[in-house]
Amino acid sequence: MRVPPDPLAATRTWVETFVVARDVCPFAGREVARDSVRYVAVPADDPEAALLALFDECRHLDATPEVETTLLVLTPGLEAFDDYLDLLEVAEALLAEQGYEGTYQLASFHPEYVFADAEPEDPANFTNRSPFPMWHLLREAGLERALNHHPDPASIPARNIAAMRELGHDVLSDALARLQGRV
Repeated sequence: MRVPPDPLAATRTWVETFVVARDVCPFAGREVARDSVRYVAVPADDPEAALLALFDECRHLDATPEVETTLLVLTPGLEAFDDYLDLLEVAEALLAEQGYEGTYQLASFHPEYVFADAEPEDPANFTNRSPFPMWHLLREAGLERALNHHPDPASIPARNIAAMRELGHDVLSDALARLQGRV
């Protein structure tokens, strides 16, 4: 009998072995090395509580400048991608409503992530697939600094799509399944 993985440990491993090791985000390695990435488990079976946790994390980042970014791992409760997208939309609207627009932004990751213009089996979707549903809460100022120091930030998405397609759906799907404890 398989023991389900700890969502935070699996997410940390995903960041290190996929995001950083494959340079999917060229800025992540620096933050991992600085230990400035915070990992927080958020039970998502209560959407209101998940949204409150997001704002608790905004306040934590406000008070803790040495933490650059937070990964809020939303489990259980948002396994269905459409449910995840619905709550993400509410979260983004509330960030703006609460005065955090321009301070923080959310990047979204989900095990079933599919870009609007992509087929579900397109390996390009793995640029935003993670072991568990997740909101990546980023400081906009830190993101702007990182982008200003990158020689060609506009090329990052196309480079990542090409890299994912080169690896292929089966390889990427198997790696994600291992992180989820399904293999």
